[in-house]
Amino acid sequence: MIYTVTFNPSLDYIVTVNDFQLGMTNRTDTELMLPGGKGINVSIVLSNLGIENTAFYYSAGFVGQEITRRIEESGIRADYIEITEGCSRINLKLKSIDGTEINGMGPDIPEEKVEELLKKLDGLQEGDTLVLAGSIPKTMPDTIYSDIMNRLSGKNIRIVVDATRDLLVNVLKYHPFLIKPNNHELGEIFGVKLTTRESVIPYAEKLREMGARNVLISMAGEGGVLVAEDGSVFMSEAPKGKLVNGVGAGDSMVAGFITGTVEKPGDYEYAFKMGLSAGSASAFSEFLATREEVLKVYETIC
Repeated sequence: MIYTVTFNPSLDYIVTVNDFQLGMTNRTDTELMLPGGKGINVSIVLSNLGIENTAFYYSAGFVGQEITRRIEESGIRADYIEITEGCSRINLKLKSIDGTEINGMGPDIPEEKVEELLKKLDGLQEGDTLVLAGSIPKTMPDTIYSDIMNRLSGKNIRIVVDATRDLLVNVLKYHPFLIKPNNHELGEIFGVKLTTRESVIPYAEKLREMGARNVLISMAGEGGVLVAEDGSVFMSEAPKGKLVNGVGAGDSMVAGFITGTVEKPGDYEYAFKMGLSAGSASAFSEFLATREEVLKVYETIC
């Protein structure tokens, strides 16, 4: 079974405002509301690709209730922990101005609620896959992902981590099956600027030397790079298509890669191409990609 964890889920309010004017009243031209948070996005795309999975997450207030309703509509098993104070966050994403977002903070997670999640994770079995993805509330320590991996060490569970900075670096000593920084996040770790596929390879290899088994680098329009545990390196330019909605494209890449490893274990070229196809298919779609959309893109790069 595959499980995802989202500490800070969201309701993503994606809008287009033509002729946006700062300091003035603006009205939306298009609106879209989706459940969000990196782990939840991974769960949705996995489900779309036919891979059964369970989403662990925290829910607070009326926003949390709406997130759960929409997750369950997607056919995913929602296993949430309710927080009685605060409210799950709403993220505003202004699609008409590329990359412009206002993301909410989310509720504080009490220590006893963290322990409740850890006890759920104790139930994972050998051969399961766990995806730890996204940001955490400011009140939580940046060792939480590594603490989880330490707790589960020795159980032969594949762990995927999609996080930034210390959240990511702290897990490397526990040998995650997959990490997926983008080129900017990779550059931040090593204090360099990385803009080409070739330039990211030596730094991805450094992360492998530090403990990661597979390192998948997303690069938006530049495509992606995989440095795999068997020593092979794959890279590709981005498939051709029109960018419609970039929200969740990186998470879709993770879901596509995991799907590839389920469908063809040990075939990292296939997993890489499925990841690249899923990420691009979501970017070309109003919603997160369906299997049909992913396979359509896959055909163009094979």
